[in-house]
Parts: sequence; structure tokens; C-alpha cells
Amino acid sequence: MPRSGAGTPGTARTGGTSYRDVGLHSLDTAARAATTGDSTDHERVLRERQDLIRLCLYALDRARSAGVAERIEEGLAAVGVTSLRPDGDRFDPARHEAGGVTDTEDPALAGTVAETEVVGFADRGRTLRVPVVTVYTRKEPG
Repeated sequence: MPRSGAGTPGTARTGGTSYRDVGLHSLDTAARAATTGDSTDHERVLRERQDLIRLCLYALDRARSAGVAERIEEGLAAVGVTSLRPDGDRFDPARHEAGGVTDTEDPALAGTVAETEVVGFADRGRTLRVPVVTVYTRKEPG
């Protein structure tokens, strides 16, 4: 039999309301405020979203577990933040940062992205961080 005040695992209770329920209520209230034209609340919600995205990217860069990194990336994708891995694309200095070069004898590969060194991210099409890439360069024979 659960102790008095105990909730389901991962859910603390105060009175008849769980902390999880309070969080959902706060999110619902913020979402309603954002859609009813209250610009102050809307701007605050957008700032908080940006702060959370920034924190997730910070955590992702430092994640030691591939599973944790994958889960963070999936969570970001669920809210519209997509990863940018341009492997095989033409190098574009307006969209990519060259972190290094690697030689190739194949002229068709020259100027394309060989590898993504640091994953980039975009929030609903707006670049948050450009990917850092290694670019193929033509190795001159001889």
C-alpha cells in the first residue's frame, strides 16, 4: 500500500495535484496566453523556448552516451529543431563552416562535404548553428 501522499513513480503529490499536473497546467496556460494575443506572455514563452533549446544543444554537445544524445536530438526534432548534417552536399560557405579539408583524386567529389564534424541545427528553417564540416579538395596528381 502506498504511503500517504505518494503518487505514481516520478510524480510527487501535494494535496490532490501532482507536480507533473501543475507543470502541464502551466504549459497549457502559457500556450493559451500565446494564442490569445497577450504579447508579453507570448514573448516570454518564446524566450523560454529559446533558452530551453540552447540548454538542450549545450547538453547534446556534452553527452557521453550515444543513446542520450539521440534522445535529446529526437526531443528537439519533436519541437521543430532539426539537425543539419550536409555530408555529400556541395560546400556552401554561407551555410557551412569549413573545419578542415581532405584530399580526393575524384574530381566529382572536389568541393563537397566529406564529413560533418559538428552537427548544425535549425529551428523551423532558421539556422541556430551552422555545421562544421570537412571538405573534399582535389589532390593534384604528381
